[in-house]
Amino acid sequence: MARWFRSEPMEYISLIVNEDAAHDCLADLGRMGVIQFTDLNPDLTPFQRRYVSYVKRCDELERKLRFFVSETDKFELELVSPGTVEEFVGTAMHTTGNGSKKTSAQLLEGLENEIGKYEAQLRELNSYSEKLTTEYNEKVELQEVLEKARFFFMVDSHRFANSSAIGGHSHTSSLLEGDTRTDLDMRFSSITGVVSAEEKARFERMIFRATRGNCYVRFANIDQPIADPETGLLVEKVVFIIFYKSESIETKLKKICDAFSAHRYSLPDMDDSVALDNMMTENAQELADSRTVLLKNQDMRYRLCQMLARHTERWTWIVLREKAVYHSLNMFKSDVSGMLRGEGWVIAESYDAVREAVEVAHSNMDMAMPSLVDHVPQPWPTPPTHFITNKFTYAYQEFVNTYGIPRYREANPALFTAATFPFLFGVMYGDIGHGLFLFCAGLTLLWNEKANENAKLGEMGDGMHTGRYMITMMGFFAVYAGFIYNDMFSLGLNLFGSRWTFGELNGGVEASTVAEMTARYGTDESVYPFGLDPAWHVSSNELLFFNSFKMKLSVIFGIIQMFAGTLLKGANAIYFQQRLDLLYEFIPMVVFASSLFLYMVFLIFYKWSTDWNSRMLSATCIDPTSAGWNSPDYDGKWVTCQSETGLCTPWGYACTGKDDTAALCPLNYGGSGDGCQPPNLITTLINIALNPGTVDEPMYAGQGVIQNLLLLCAFGSVPVLLLAKPYFMSQQTHMPIVHHSEDYDQHEEEHGEEHNFGEIIIHQAIETIEFVLGMVSNTASYLRLWALSLAHSELATVFWEKAMLSTLNMNWFAAFIGYGIFAGVTFGVLLMMDVLECFLHALRLHWVEFQNKFFKADGIRFAPYSFKQIIKDSTT
Repeated sequence: MARWFRSEPMEYISLIVNEDAAHDCLADLGRMGVIQFTDLNPDLTPFQRRYVSYVKRCDELERKLRFFVSETDKFELELVSPGTVEEFVGTAMHTTGNGSKKTSAQLLEGLENEIGKYEAQLRELNSYSEKLTTEYNEKVELQEVLEKARFFFMVDSHRFANSSAIGGHSHTSSLLEGDTRTDLDMRFSSITGVVSAEEKARFERMIFRATRGNCYVRFANIDQPIADPETGLLVEKVVFIIFYKSESIETKLKKICDAFSAHRYSLPDMDDSVALDNMMTENAQELADSRTVLLKNQDMRYRLCQMLARHTERWTWIVLREKAVYHSLNMFKSDVSGMLRGEGWVIAESYDAVREAVEVAHSNMDMAMPSLVDHVPQPWPTPPTHFITNKFTYAYQEFVNTYGIPRYREANPALFTAATFPFLFGVMYGDIGHGLFLFCAGLTLLWNEKANENAKLGEMGDGMHTGRYMITMMGFFAVYAGFIYNDMFSLGLNLFGSRWTFGELNGGVEASTVAEMTARYGTDESVYPFGLDPAWHVSSNELLFFNSFKMKLSVIFGIIQMFAGTLLKGANAIYFQQRLDLLYEFIPMVVFASSLFLYMVFLIFYKWSTDWNSRMLSATCIDPTSAGWNSPDYDGKWVTCQSETGLCTPWGYACTGKDDTAALCPLNYGGSGDGCQPPNLITTLINIALNPGTVDEPMYAGQGVIQNLLLLCAFGSVPVLLLAKPYFMSQQTHMPIVHHSEDYDQHEEEHGEEHNFGEIIIHQAIETIEFVLGMVSNTASYLRLWALSLAHSELATVFWEKAMLSTLNMNWFAAFIGYGIFAGVTFGVLLMMDVLECFLHALRLHWVEFQNKFFKADGIRFAPYSFKQIIKDSTT
């Protein structure tokens, strides 16, 4: 974990390799994944790079592979994985998969030939398929047109005796069957064809408008959808027949058919039944032959796609690897003929491994010119930030990186987030039952870890798999906080026996009954062993008690976490040797936070640890002859006094009947309570600033003086924080003016100096205001821990009482319905929405309240040249 606290040390190196061995060198470095190259040719466009032709060839191969994927998807075939990425990177550096070792040029050329051959075959089969599908569709449509047209004329035979087909010629027929009189003026022509069912209404409307109603249209649906030859999608179509009587109308109708992509078919004379039957029989035979050929083509395409599905994934990984090599080589510079020079960042502990890998690659090529791997003299560019993570820490590191990348060697917030994030989530979500569901969900993800490692789960599934340990920890801390609150589905668990008892009356308890402790207050027997006593869940002041308890816990956790963030700022200042930041930022911040906010935490714990029963009893007048005298609740020695009223305080003060608490209390701490009255902490904290020196209900001697000193320290730290650092920075950067310079140069130097100092003042003023006001607002922001915990418990109570308790006393059916409602709203609201809500609020507390105390978040992420990472990024 100490290694995770700061990023890995980096070295900036120079790499000089022989051009012939460069590919093998980078192939080995890509397998290691420990170096990030710097572009030494920033002025060159991508098309001016040395290896642009190789990159283009890889792009072309990727295009062909994407074509293979789209074709296999049409047959719903899944690509066969060549194994894990680690196995591929480790064993397939110079092979195509069949075990034969090849050079880089042979490897790329072999892939191009093999993939190109399969692409040509597949495209040829697709072309044949499209042509065959078009012919098959035409025959199907013609068959449907023949059948529907015959039906048209059979139904309307009393109106239309003959029909003529289209194709550019019009044929006439008599309207009335049996009429021997020829009337040329009453002969009609017809157009028959097929149009898409979606275009039917528009097609009919356009015909009516274009011909002004001077035609007669009939439609009939085709029962089976017809496949589109281009897209392969099934399309619903209808047969139409249009009767008209005008050559001008015929011209318009043909244009309309062409505009709607309607297929027109020529038909024989409907009266010639023999010719019609022959045409239908002939077309049916051709239709069967076309279907046989089409199925054969489809089977060949399917077999080819099956073969491609077994190899496409492996080919894709090889092409990605080769493209990454040539893309990295484009960053190298050719200073000397035949040699390439590159620069980049390497993890310090991997420097020797990189040097060895380059030397081995050169020796394998039998190069006369040796390679060179050496450090680049400083100054260096800004080093990138890299953390070595594992399955558990990766999610938390990404959690922080989403907000911003830590600076190089800066304190890493993820180390603390791994513990505090699930804990604060548990504080808000604390419930044994609900947390157990979340914990079991995390355990399920852990159980299926290996199965999900290489599976394609989708964006949400990948996120759940990545955060499986985080989800498990969130569930664990929710259960832990549930035991602390003693809350399970809004019910208290009497696991260890309650330390409170109600006086029972005939087996029941009256609503106004006051609980009594089973043991003396302050003894070990009076304390519930773990968490809160279940009696609080049935008390009338339950909400008041839990509000006070959770509110104080929220403030304590918030101040401790923010103060820890301030300490990390000091740790960064010490590590980077920033003396001004340490003395004039960190120390004033610590003084300010300690004087007001840590003191608040001290008051909370002091009030919790004080025996207020004993203190209040010491300021109470009691009759020495009563049973309450010598009560064990008083810690001091009981002293009898002589009093006119017959009443004494336990410490021996004679009560007069007119005494106030300050006179009766033996502590003499001052104020109206004199130390014997429990204070209101909010009032006490407000009076520190608004009424200095005055403590109405003190808890210890000299509280007013100490609070004045703390207030003075807090106020004194603000001007130090605001002015000290800019002043000393101006002293360090002040340069004396050269007397022999020209007046213009002197004026420019002074103006620039004033401008820089003004910027420093403004920046420091922003830092000061952000910290001082942020400590107040951020402390209030941590009250969301209390608010969300309260909302969760109250919602659980409402769901239990309204859905379950209200139906249990009715009947079994009502209880069954009530349980269904209870389970549904619990799952939807508390197990889904509230988990997300608590997650987002815990996220905000870390990103804003904790990290802004020390985290700069402007680092550069280490992007190593890694085949493993490149392949994984391409598959997501």
